[in-house]
Amino acid sequence: ASLGPPEVNITSCPNCINVTVKLPTSHFRDKGKLLSLIDIYEELDYDITLKSLNGEHKRPRQKTTEEVFSTVIEELYPSRNYCVSVVVTASLNRHSTPSPWKCVTADLEAQQGYHEVAVAGAVGVSLIIAAVLKCVHAAGFIHQKIALPQTLV
Repeated sequence: ASLGPPEVNITSCPNCINVTVKLPTSHFRDKGKLLSLIDIYEELDYDITLKSLNGEHKRPRQKTTEEVFSTVIEELYPSRNYCVSVVVTASLNRHSTPSPWKCVTADLEAQQGYHEVAVAGAVGVSLIIAAVLKCVHAAGFIHQKIALPQTLV
């Protein structure tokens, strides 16, 4: 039996992509319960092929003992489109169907800091407003003190 295509999702991160893989389901049952590939093989190999403008690049084979796992492919060019296909094999079963290609654009490094910059900007504006209000308030008091003697006269 061929190991069906795994379910693959990819998201972008700064200069990298995060690949989440869900192993294909098996058709084997034990006492009516559908067994996972981990139940059957305990450990599986997976190969990720990365496709970009530079062509296809097969990454080193890795092992998993989890049904759902993630791996990050780093040191990518930002703003460039990358596609990923994953194939899962077992030591006893090398027949497998690769996943369909999934594509995403790697983020720029700068986008990561955008949230912090926005928050810092908002805090900065708040502090400026507070300072201005404090000055106006102080000025108001000074103004009143100067105004009081005139009304007494």
